[in-house]
Amino acid sequence: MSNKTILLVEDNASDIDLTKRALTKSRIANKLVVKEDGQEALDYLFNECSQAKGTLPALILLDLKLPKVDGLEVLKRIRANETTRRIPVVILTSSGEKVDVADSYDRGANSYIRKPVDFNQFVDAVNGLGMYWLVINEAPPL
Repeated sequence: MSNKTILLVEDNASDIDLTKRALTKSRIANKLVVKEDGQEALDYLFNECSQAKGTLPALILLDLKLPKVDGLEVLKRIRANETTRRIPVVILTSSGEKVDVADSYDRGANSYIRKPVDFNQFVDAVNGLGMYWLVINEAPPL
C-alpha cells in the first residue's frame, strides 16, 4: 500500500497539517504530495508526472475552494485528460453546499467528504479513505 502516492490539493496550512497528522495516526505511510493551489496541482499532474512515467498518484484528495484554479475546474481537467481520467478523486472540503456536492459528482468525483471539525472524526474519515481507495478498491489501469 505505501508505494502508492496520494496527492493532496489544499491551500489551508492548518488543514494540510491536520491531514498529515490524520494519515500518520491512521498508519497510512504512503508518499504524500501537497499542492497548495489548483494550478500547482495541474502542473504536477500534467507536467511532472507525465515526464516521469508511472508516477501518477493513486488517489487525489481535492479541496474545492482553491486559489488560481478552483477545485471543480481541476476536477474537470483531470477527467478530460486521457492519462488522469481514471485516478480516484475524493473531494475533501468544508463545504456542505448541495450545489458543490452536485457539481462535484457531475464533474466526475468518486466521493465527497465534508471535513469533520473534530480531529478524531477526521482521523476516522482519513483511515476509511486510505483503507478503501488504497487497499480494498481494485483500481483501473492508468
